[in-house]
Amino acid sequence: MPSLSPTMKTGKLAKWLVKKGDKIYPGDIICEIETDKAIMEFESVDEGVVHEILISEGTENIKVNSPILNILIDCDGGAPAPILPEKNFVEIEKESSDPAISSFAPTEEKVCGQDFPVSSPLARRLAKEHSIDLSSVSGSGPRGRIVKNDIEQLILHNTGVKHASTVQSASIESINTSVDDDIMRLFAPNSYEIIPHDNMRKTIASRLQQSKQTIPHFYVSIDCNIDNLLSLRQQMNLFAQSHKKENINKISVNDVILKAFSLAMLQVPEANVSWTTNALIRHKNIDISVAVSIPGGLVTPIVRQVNKRSISDISLEVKQLVQRAKQRKLKPQEYQGGTTSVSNMGMFGISNFCAVINPPQSTILAIGAGVQKPIFQNGAIKVVTIMNATLSADHRSVDGAVASKLLAKFKEYIENPAWMLL
Repeated sequence: MPSLSPTMKTGKLAKWLVKKGDKIYPGDIICEIETDKAIMEFESVDEGVVHEILISEGTENIKVNSPILNILIDCDGGAPAPILPEKNFVEIEKESSDPAISSFAPTEEKVCGQDFPVSSPLARRLAKEHSIDLSSVSGSGPRGRIVKNDIEQLILHNTGVKHASTVQSASIESINTSVDDDIMRLFAPNSYEIIPHDNMRKTIASRLQQSKQTIPHFYVSIDCNIDNLLSLRQQMNLFAQSHKKENINKISVNDVILKAFSLAMLQVPEANVSWTTNALIRHKNIDISVAVSIPGGLVTPIVRQVNKRSISDISLEVKQLVQRAKQRKLKPQEYQGGTTSVSNMGMFGISNFCAVINPPQSTILAIGAGVQKPIFQNGAIKVVTIMNATLSADHRSVDGAVASKLLAKFKEYIENPAWMLL
């Protein structure tokens, strides 16, 4: 089972694309792996014949580095040799009256008689210092060996691994089952159905809970007149249509919003940051995660360096990312590493809302629907289209004045969209 992202610990074998006896070559797609965010194709790195499929389709929670398939390779024209899960070996020196004999013994889950997974001495020391149970850690070293970086990443990101001082997993499961039973007893029998959580829903729940429990959110809102924006958008789409510009997509309001937010962030770089325990990370790029609703959950594909791209280019990129997101075909690099986010619920008629920050980002912009409202301007009442924008910010890394300045700049670009074309 491959590790398809830095945070992946387990995966689901969604579909086999080969069967026993098939000849495969490097680069051939052999199966589809489902992570918490996407379904990804897994390529073979060897040439050979499928000998045995070890894991059946639909199996969930397969640990990273667990064997899923055996293949046979041709050994210099002789009988094919199976590629089987490797075992680690350590040399044992025996002290006895007999001549010195060197032998090899499999380490499997123990090293030198110690009861812990295969790991480096430094990793074991760090794990002991931070009360981390090594059996809950997936190693990134050769053959799944746990190395120093694995432990440091867990400590840095506080991913909630099982600690040696916690109760055993069986006890945790029984507690969870008891809680579920208490909830279910509140409802009449046969009045509901049970829908098990899939990996995506579990991840969404975990990250949002982590965000609200660890990030001190605060919110600032502003109303924007989008009449000029709507007019510019209409002109751009009419131009593309009349000149038969096949490489220009129909531009949406959200495409213009992404451009405006990126330019505002460029003007207020102190908002383009991430909080860590020891330092503040100020990002040089403005990479915006776009919230996309898909069946069963939410994904946030990223448009990179938005401030440097044209609105038509942004539009094309967003459409391609949304299509792949709905097919659950996003690659990890397409949804990991954004510096801020935009969530637009205007298409559902929602006038305003507050979004939850996606850590380690410090901001997320929530966009509501454009609503026609009367305003008093130049001594007269006129009807304009007003769009509300609400910024959620991490108060550890972004001060109120910075958030207010960012929203004010965003409003300037939205109400004067021609500035974005300069």
